[in-house]
Amino acid sequence: MKILSTLLLAILAMITLACGYGSNYNSGTNTGSMPAIAQLAPNSATAGGQAFTLTVSGSNFGTKAVINWGGSAQTTTAYVNGGQLTLAIPASMIANSGTVQVTVTNPATTTGGLYGSGTPAQTSAPMAFTIN
Repeated sequence: MKILSTLLLAILAMITLACGYGSNYNSGTNTGSMPAIAQLAPNSATAGGQAFTLTVSGSNFGTKAVINWGGSAQTTTAYVNGGQLTLAIPASMIANSGTVQVTVTNPATTTGGLYGSGTPAQTSAPMAFTIN
């Protein structure tokens, strides 16, 4: 009887561990699609200056990626490709001198299905933009 109980417990454990843990399982730690900023162009502006277009270059930018300016999501002007995004910066955003942190966020995705799989939102490390 003890052997049968142990065998049933082992089978139950294997079934429990196998359910929902396929190759598409994502614990949120996968960095394969983490956006990364390599360069801002321009990387600085003069306080009180004119509006301009900021080009963010890097890697792993999704088609719905968002540029964050000082922690606030902005409407990305253009997705050029997986390594380049642009954003129209109005003069009001550079009215005062200081440093603004720029990041890129790939929004969360869902693929539906029984287990609601998908990917979590992922945000790049910040890069500083200087307003002189």
